[in-house]
Amino acid sequence: MKVGIMMFPTRQPVDVAVIARQAEALGFDSLWVGEHPIMPVHSASPFPGSPDGKIPDSYSWFLDPFVTLARASAVTTKLRLGTGITLVPERNPLLLAKEIATLDYFSNGRFVFGIGAGWNKEETEIMGGNFTHRWTQTREAIEAMQALWTNEAAEYHGTYYDFPLVRSFPRPVQRPHPPIFLGGSARQVFQRTVAYGNGWMPTRSTPETIKQGRAVLNELATHAGRDPHSIEVLAYIAPRERVALQALAEAGADSAAVVLSSETESAALAELEQLARQTL
Repeated sequence: MKVGIMMFPTRQPVDVAVIARQAEALGFDSLWVGEHPIMPVHSASPFPGSPDGKIPDSYSWFLDPFVTLARASAVTTKLRLGTGITLVPERNPLLLAKEIATLDYFSNGRFVFGIGAGWNKEETEIMGGNFTHRWTQTREAIEAMQALWTNEAAEYHGTYYDFPLVRSFPRPVQRPHPPIFLGGSARQVFQRTVAYGNGWMPTRSTPETIKQGRAVLNELATHAGRDPHSIEVLAYIAPRERVALQALAEAGADSAAVVLSSETESAALAELEQLARQTL
């Protein structure tokens, strides 16, 4: 199984260039970073990752993922560079398409576009998204970006995005475009993955979750006339033990990403070495 690293935000950011260089040297497959451009001080949206719904302070500490991954790309040659995840409704697809294509160009085709629609209503709306229809908005944004990536000139006319014929440069190295991975475990996520994705990246999954999800993807892909093997399964924020990772692989996961969360550079490098011994 291919194993990558997810850098979780810390109050004093650890230099991603240092971590990326060492992660590649140790044999890790990928580096992933998340996104929250802002976090509202007052929010009624419950945090889905804790029983009490309280939003951790760390969710205010995310760096910009594309600047971060660009720094990592400059000091590596093989490491895949992924967003886990980009909050698509909070970004303009014309600008996002250019950022992604530029990163894919300079990294020589190593970018993986992990996407989601967000869970914090206030954040989504502050950033200009339609929270109620955020997945419909996400689908339109993906369609618009795919048109920009695959044509010399493209136009798009939808409910949320509407633009005339334009040119966007550069084009991504990966053709027709960088792989798109969708987060989540609801059935609609499987349908969306089969419709316009290249991968599924559930968070903190068990082998049973992976097995069930893989079966649903296979069924939907076959029904849609698509090769199920064209869809990669990434166990995101996975366990740190080799045995547990092997169980996920046997359940149908192709790759995994484990969390690196040390607060200082020296501690992060030591943790990275430990993770390599435990997982690779």
